[in-house]
Amino acid sequence: MRAGGSGGSGVGASIVAHPLWWGAAWSAVFAALAIVAVVAAWPAWAWIVLAALLIAPCLVATIVVLTGTPRDHLHSRSSVFGHFFVRYLALVFAFLTWAVSIILGAAISTSIQAAARGDEDEIVGLGLQLLGTLTPVVVALLWLGLVVRCAWFLGRLRGWGEAPAASEVPARLLADRPELRRVAIGLAHPGLLLAVGVVAGITALFAPQGEVTLVL
Repeated sequence: MRAGGSGGSGVGASIVAHPLWWGAAWSAVFAALAIVAVVAAWPAWAWIVLAALLIAPCLVATIVVLTGTPRDHLHSRSSVFGHFFVRYLALVFAFLTWAVSIILGAAISTSIQAAARGDEDEIVGLGLQLLGTLTPVVVALLWLGLVVRCAWFLGRLRGWGEAPAASEVPARLLADRPELRRVAIGLAHPGLLLAVGVVAGITALFAPQGEVTLVL
């Protein structure tokens, strides 16, 4: 299927012709600003804004492309073995995550009680403080998993070309606006999504958090 042609003039025509290059340039600018924010110890809200701007074009395009793609669009193109093997890996990962969570939960519970010396109010306070500290970390890690999953699907759906003339993206997606379709498919690039998604996740992990002191 055709991804649409390029039209217009000036910057608009350049974006239509080379959406991936423009997306990469945008991301490079805000990635550089994020590094400056880390070095200069900017406040956490500034880091979050930079991370959001960094990934915004690629993320919006990815949402447009994946939202317009039916869930079973590629099922007929994957083997039965591949279908079951992916679910096997998911179950193994889920089991390991469950086992690690039990061990960490027991260790954290023991550490909090030791640090609080049996004071129930202090135990609750330390628990809530620890929860507030770990939640952004867990969210960032889950975000990285989501990025990898979406990038994998984009690779199967539209390939790794900048603006492929033929892809598995449904023909009805932005069919009446071929130039916008070309830009959306170009920005929804699996490599670009991986790059900006990982940088945004790491930026969120580095955002200043409250300190928790425990006796381990």
